[in-house]
Amino acid sequence: MIALDTFAKSDVSPGLVGFLVVAALGFALFLLVKSMKKQISRIEVPSEAELRNKQNPTT
Repeated sequence: MIALDTFAKSDVSPGLVGFLVVAALGFALFLLVKSMKKQISRIEVPSEAELRNKQNPTT
């Protein structure tokens, strides 16, 4: 473990604000991926048989 006295007072660290920013970005990414997955599942892709029947209809 790193002792707290190993950092000089002139050293700058991200602290709580940096952690909160990274956590917020991670949460936003999670929500975006969840929304993208929902939108992709709504796409209807025709099967190959339907495409063949559409191109060469047998009447």
